[in-house]
Amino acid sequence: MEENLFEQRTDLTQLQESVNQLKAEIGKVIVGQEQMIELLLAGILADGHILIEGVPGVAKTLTAKLLSKTISVGFSRIQFTPDMMPSDVIGTTIFNPGQGSFQFKPGPVFSNIVLIDEINRAPAKTQSALFEVMEERQITVDGQSFRLGAPFMVVATQNPIEQEGTYHLPEAQLDRFLFKINVGYPTLEEEFKIVSHHNSSNLQNMMAEVNPVLSAELIASLRSQVRALHVEEKLIHFITTAVTTTRNHKSIYLGASPRASIGILNASKAIAAMHGRDFVIPDDIIYVVPAVLRHRLELTPEKEMEGATTDQIINEIIQSIEIPR
Repeated sequence: MEENLFEQRTDLTQLQESVNQLKAEIGKVIVGQEQMIELLLAGILADGHILIEGVPGVAKTLTAKLLSKTISVGFSRIQFTPDMMPSDVIGTTIFNPGQGSFQFKPGPVFSNIVLIDEINRAPAKTQSALFEVMEERQITVDGQSFRLGAPFMVVATQNPIEQEGTYHLPEAQLDRFLFKINVGYPTLEEEFKIVSHHNSSNLQNMMAEVNPVLSAELIASLRSQVRALHVEEKLIHFITTAVTTTRNHKSIYLGASPRASIGILNASKAIAAMHGRDFVIPDDIIYVVPAVLRHRLELTPEKEMEGATTDQIINEIIQSIEIPR
C-alpha cells in the first residue's frame, strides 16, 4: 500500500523521450549552453515567450533557428530595425481591385515560432504591435480580430552592450516574456569543441542533419500533461511569497506582477516534467525564479550605482525565505 503512494500519477515517458530527442538534435550543432536549451524547452512546454540576451556570436539566433527545425510547425524571422513600422510585423489592409474591397494581408508574426532578432532595435510604436499577440494570441486590425494557430511562441534576442540605435523595451512587453535567458561566453573546452566542429564540417551541413522531433499535436498533448502536474499548497505559498517580496524590497524600485507568479508555477511544472516527475519540488522553483524575474524587476538608482544586479537581489530574496520541505 505504501508503494502506491509514490507511484507516478502521470506517465511522462513520451515527454522525456521528446525532450531528450530535442536536446540531441540541437546538440548536433550547439556545444554547451545547457541552461539556455533547458529553459527554451521548458518555455515550449509552459507555453511562454522567451527573451535571450547575450553578446554577439554566442549562438542566440542560431539556437532559436535550430529550435524551429526540430518542430514541424511554421517559422518566421523578423529582423527589427529603427525604421520598422507595426504593419511590417502584424500585416496591413490592402485594396483588392478584383473584388473591389479591402483585404487583410497577414504579416510575418502570423506563424508558430517567431524569431525576432535584435528586438530592442525597434521603437516603442513597433514594440506595442506585439502586446496583443503575445498575451492573447490574436491580432486586431480595423476592428477585426484574427486568431493565431497553436502553438505560438516568440523567441527574441537582444545585445546587452549595444547602446546606439537601440530602445529600452517597455515594461508591459517585458512582462509578457516568460523567461529572460542570459547567455555567456563558452568555456575554453567548449570553444575548442565549437572550432573543431567548424573545422570538420560547415554550418550548413550541420544544420541539414537536424531533424524534426515535435509536431503541433504532440506539443498540445505534452502541454496538457505539464498543466496537470501536482503542486502542493506550501509550494504555491513559497512562489507568491518570493514574488510579493519583490514589491516591498528596499533595493527594488519596480517589483514583479502576479503574471510572474503564474510564470514561475508553469515553468517549475515544465522543469519537473522534463526530469520525469509529475510533482514539483522546491528545487524546480528555485531553478526557474531568476529567469522568470530578472527582466521584470527594476532596481533603485542607488543599487544600480553600486553595481548590484537583479540576479543578486533575487538570490538574496530566495535565501531570506524559508524553503518548504
